[in-house]
Amino acid sequence: MAFKPVYRVGGGLYINLTNACTCECVFCLRSLKSDPFGNELWLSREPDAHEVMAALRGHNAGECGEIVYCGYGEPTLRLQTLLDTAAAIRREYPRVPLRLNTNGHGSLAAGEDITPRLRGLLNIVSVSLNAHDAQTYAAVCKPGGGAAAYGAMLDFARKAKGQGLDVRLSIVRGRADEDKCRAVAEAMGLPLRVRDYLPRNR
Repeated sequence: MAFKPVYRVGGGLYINLTNACTCECVFCLRSLKSDPFGNELWLSREPDAHEVMAALRGHNAGECGEIVYCGYGEPTLRLQTLLDTAAAIRREYPRVPLRLNTNGHGSLAAGEDITPRLRGLLNIVSVSLNAHDAQTYAAVCKPGGGAAAYGAMLDFARKAKGQGLDVRLSIVRGRADEDKCRAVAEAMGLPLRVRDYLPRNR
């Protein structure tokens, strides 16, 4: 394991807060031994807010195209560190878009609606939809939250939109029924992003 709280992909900088996740998705890159970006993403320990900000400064974050919360774990499980760093990023790099990639289980894990705390800090929230119904979601994502996880994910996306955040749903191309997932997104009034799966060498 390495300690890399920030890594670069293309023109963006990605913040890696934790190895912990509430899902064990069958297609997740976590199950593979190497990663597609040339970075070791398994953390030897979780970074604090000061370490994240120092790493961003070391990567000249003010010159990047966007900053994204996305590592091998679920960023909202480190909610306070996420909030603290997002506030600092807004102060230091107000022109750089800030995105959260999430499985949408942050409120379920916290036991309360966390979306009001995200308001004014994030520009974009990308929620992994991954399936068109709860049964398929349970089979594909294997959520620790059980049967409640799918509804909780949709509720998170809905409430984040209600906070004025730019919310979109996402699926992995070829890993979900695109037409049915698009219908779910349209019913919620949200765009659907179909992203490519990035294979890796084992």
